[in-house]
Amino acid sequence: MRPQDRDRLDRATAHLETPVAVVDLAAFDANAAELQSRANGKPIRVASKSVRCRAMIERALARPGWHGVMAYTLAEAIWLVRSGVTDDVLLGYPTVDRSALAELAKDAELAAAITLMVDHPSHLDLVDQVYPPANRPDLRLCLELDASWRPAGPLHVGVRRSPVHSASQAGALARRIVARPGFRLVGVMSYEAHIAGVGDAPPGQALRGRAIRVVQRRSYAELLDRRAAAVAAVREHAELEFVNGGGTGSLAQTAADPAVTEVTAGSGLYGPTLFDQYTSWRPAPAALFALSVVRRPAPRIATVQGGGWIASGPPGPARQPTPYLPAGLRLRSGEGAGEVQTPLVGAAVAHLRPGDRVWFRHAKAGELCEHVNEVQLIDGDTATPALTYRGEGFAFLG
Repeated sequence: MRPQDRDRLDRATAHLETPVAVVDLAAFDANAAELQSRANGKPIRVASKSVRCRAMIERALARPGWHGVMAYTLAEAIWLVRSGVTDDVLLGYPTVDRSALAELAKDAELAAAITLMVDHPSHLDLVDQVYPPANRPDLRLCLELDASWRPAGPLHVGVRRSPVHSASQAGALARRIVARPGFRLVGVMSYEAHIAGVGDAPPGQALRGRAIRVVQRRSYAELLDRRAAAVAAVREHAELEFVNGGGTGSLAQTAADPAVTEVTAGSGLYGPTLFDQYTSWRPAPAALFALSVVRRPAPRIATVQGGGWIASGPPGPARQPTPYLPAGLRLRSGEGAGEVQTPLVGAAVAHLRPGDRVWFRHAKAGELCEHVNEVQLIDGDTATPALTYRGEGFAFLG
């Protein structure tokens, strides 16, 4: 965004009190188009965790090349289907929500629209305890393959997700799944979090960035072969409808994998600050929030009200919100972003007075929506409100 965009955002939201969150539709649409161009013709599933606003999920799904949702809880998946947002939801994580499982098992329409994630037979056991297979429609299942890299011995690069790592393990689990009544194995998913979710150009850390790129390149080469073998092993037991992989940070790479039939993205629609650390592509900042200056405690400090919207993940400066407009502001290292007030320093402080607005970017995408009941959709100089999940009364992990 350019400095004049601050004036545009201020004008569009002048009638609103802060804190106010916005999504710039021009930037959102440009990001969606760029993600589509990077998907190699393969459909993109919207990662709802990174959006958390029905209107924005629907806007993405209305575009060519986007189809289906990856949800983060079963209750959310059920809500999205019942709300008419989509009839194709892949649950990104296993669920032990017994109430939601009972609701799913009682409804043939939900059972046809929602695919559960599993990585162990105990997940199937729990479903059968909630609702016996003889009394329910077949439930759709996706097997999660661990995408982490294990180059030698106990060395493990990546996040700890599925225990299913090898092709033989995938084939063995697939065989056990298809032998169980009441289930249908329809997909395989592997999320290369150490590539899609780790920036390879951390600011001020050139050596670390080079090391990350080497690890990502080697680990991805290993995953290409292992994923292909695992998918082949699963196909010996089940006719798969899809093989899902990737995220915003690995979209082009993952889409180029012949074994993958669809990819997932969400964060790239909003463009949070964590994706400023990627060399492959940096989405335009589309989601922002504004706080008001409330006092000037010293000539070189301006204090805004609120601001402590810290992102999940390893705690540190990269998880804090970043002052964005006007340019030339930064957090004070000794205080950071505070729950009730946030002091700012930098050259632009000299021009700020109580009542002025400072626009921030959040470190992660959808988590911004957990702090506000609505986001303002900015189209030129106008703002139209859209409810977030929170605004609709849902905190699916709260």
